[in-house]
Amino acid sequence: MISFVDLNAQYGDIKDEIQIRINNVLERGRYIMGPEVAELEERLADFLGVNDCVTCANGTDALQLSLMSLGIGPGDAVFTTAYSFFATAESISLVGARPVFVDVDDRTFNIDTIKLDSAVKQIKAEGKYEPKAVIAVDLFGLPADYTSLEPLCRKYGLKLIEDAAQGLGGEISGRMAGSFGDIATTSFFPAKPLGCYGDGGAVFTNNPDIAARIRSLRVHGAGVDKYDNIRIGMNSRLDTLQAAVLLVKFDVFACEMTKRRHVAGLYTRAFSDLVEPPYVPDGFSSAWALYTIKTDTQADLIEKLEDAGVPSAVYYKKPLHLMGAYANLGYGKGDFPVSEALCHKVISLPMHPYLEEDEVNNVIQALF
Repeated sequence: MISFVDLNAQYGDIKDEIQIRINNVLERGRYIMGPEVAELEERLADFLGVNDCVTCANGTDALQLSLMSLGIGPGDAVFTTAYSFFATAESISLVGARPVFVDVDDRTFNIDTIKLDSAVKQIKAEGKYEPKAVIAVDLFGLPADYTSLEPLCRKYGLKLIEDAAQGLGGEISGRMAGSFGDIATTSFFPAKPLGCYGDGGAVFTNNPDIAARIRSLRVHGAGVDKYDNIRIGMNSRLDTLQAAVLLVKFDVFACEMTKRRHVAGLYTRAFSDLVEPPYVPDGFSSAWALYTIKTDTQADLIEKLEDAGVPSAVYYKKPLHLMGAYANLGYGKGDFPVSEALCHKVISLPMHPYLEEDEVNNVIQALF
């Protein structure tokens, strides 16, 4: 049977190394902030080419910690995509700031920089909130257009946060996803390209002051030690056991990226005349966290896949501005037409490094 994401196959390949790493943690007994955490942070920072990596409990906390480190709160506006998982916008609300949604590009599914420019001008003209930051999402593994986003944010004096929860492993002209903007974040949720066996997250930055604040914030705002609290923070540390797991998975990460790209290539060559395959701009490389096609017959194709025993998913069934939690913001249907339309057009297909070519062919045949 074809798996949408096959963590068991991955575990079968690395279980001996996983057990060795876990046993080392158990024998040492340092379950919180053990040496594996520091080792992971150093290796990830080197891989991405950034100065600092600070791990935390999950990807949502990574976003919230980033906003807190920048002093963003009530009265501030943070611009973000209308088409993403709820956590992206939720983190803005958790610090008391105002999420300002922006529509996405119809081909990349990532935030539209032209529409973002208009949204910033509108908020500045209204004068109710002070524009402070942008959270851009690397949706489905494709980095957002940071070549346009970075100069736009400099133009308006906005901080740029890269939500690379799905993007780790992607690139733009050789620069790794997770290295863009003032701060980048990621998630180690098990189904992510680099996932642990529970929850986990990380923040990346080249700014030593931001890194120091986040290290403090993740441990209740600690100063010289955990009993010297110099700011209001959170309890958001990555467990040592999860760091141990991630170290083993990181060893095979590059190889798995190669395999993901191979699977994506097989899909794309087969689907070019049937549905609209994912668009990857020149100079960009996707991490292929998900392989998401676009079609005008979403329900029919999902039914065909189900009949053939092929799993699929729709990410996302409702755009953020239409979520009940944001009814008070005053958005309505029609405000972000591209995001709204995508909810009824996209289908994500099985995507993981352990898909065999005959399984890929079975997915393809199910759609023909």
